[in-house]
Amino acid sequence: MRTVAISGLDPQSGRSITVTVEGGFIAHIEETDADMESYLSAGLVDLQVNGVAGYDFNEEQISIDTVTNVTAAMLVSGVTCFAPTLITASEEALCRRLKVIVEARTSNCRVAACIPFVHVEGPHISPLDGFRGAHPAEFVRPPSITEFNRWQEAASGLVGMVTLSPHYDESADYIAELTRRGVHIAIGHTHATPEQINQAVDAGASLSTHLGNGVAQQIPRHRNPIWSQLADDRLSAALIADGHHLPDDVLKVMLRVKGVGRSVLVSDSVALAGMPAGIYTTPVGGNVELRPDGRLCVLGSELLAGSTASVAQCINHLVRAIGIPLHDAIAMATVNPGRFADGRGQLAIGSRADLIRFRMSGELTIENVWLAGELVH
Repeated sequence: MRTVAISGLDPQSGRSITVTVEGGFIAHIEETDADMESYLSAGLVDLQVNGVAGYDFNEEQISIDTVTNVTAAMLVSGVTCFAPTLITASEEALCRRLKVIVEARTSNCRVAACIPFVHVEGPHISPLDGFRGAHPAEFVRPPSITEFNRWQEAASGLVGMVTLSPHYDESADYIAELTRRGVHIAIGHTHATPEQINQAVDAGASLSTHLGNGVAQQIPRHRNPIWSQLADDRLSAALIADGHHLPDDVLKVMLRVKGVGRSVLVSDSVALAGMPAGIYTTPVGGNVELRPDGRLCVLGSELLAGSTASVAQCINHLVRAIGIPLHDAIAMATVNPGRFADGRGQLAIGSRADLIRFRMSGELTIENVWLAGELVH
């Protein structure tokens, strides 16, 4: 049994700790007198990844290389567990992409270690402009257990999260059945009424997908899906804290309402994440401009065309711009999303030794990444 000792600063106490790894799992954690300058935490968990570094899970020609290259890029950014996210498409396209992800997990043990499940965002979302976002209108459709069964057949049971709008008549029964099967249901891209959202949570919905985004620019000031989801303590809120998707004051209020324990950071990154600034043509969004500050817009406008920030950059934004304590920001990107991913993201005895070491000097910089105790970056 291989034993590894890894040291760094505990983000909560600020004291040096040494984590002893045996057989890929954390065997001991103890304080030490080592003079460390870098922090040590559990690896980051990202529940919403569309793509990165030029690779897109939603591209027509998705391949095993697409999945392995995204996995490699995620590890470099400190993410040791992530959910490939497939957006609204035809059933044939969704099943084809699911099969490729399964094949990649089967052929590559590192991919299998990093991908616990697939997140299907849509196609059961709002068909209305604004709420629908960049999802193609022609493929939006009501939820169907029969179709979900075909997804799972193609995915060998790998679909573990579904984002939907609960305005459909079939929603409550669909949510209850998927929840019974252990699939997490998230509410997103919705114009549902407060009553419909409450029914969805009663049926088992437990997460809000990128709360505050995927809604029309003008909504009723009181009866709207943002307030309803904020108010329900049974829902955790996934938030894109990149400084572009949510104004800082909005983000601060959402964090105060949900609290640290029910707040989850996601990147919702697209293929242009990690790419140089410039003008690009993309399958979703068309002609877009990636600006030097990381803002991705439809060319010639201020309309967002996706996220390009990593979860580590979102942590950095919470600490630097919002004033969130580092250990709380880390929790929002590790143990909190890990609750939806088989308990990943924990720095605790008995947990998988997925770890990162990083510095906070001007910005958060990932130095080392371990996957089950193996140094991978």
